[in-house]
Amino acid sequence: MFFLGDKLTWLGRLPGDIRIMGKNGGGFYFPIVTCIVISVLLNLLIGLIRRFF
Repeated sequence: MFFLGDKLTWLGRLPGDIRIMGKNGGGFYFPIVTCIVISVLLNLLIGLIRRFF
């Protein structure tokens, strides 16, 4: 993430991510869709690695 930070600006801002901002500057953020996308990509990557090794 450190090296690709400027290329992955869309990560965490996907439609479906829950963001609730409070009136006093506080808030709640839960990136549910981002978590699902990362999970699917990691599962595919691990499946490919297991298939070839």
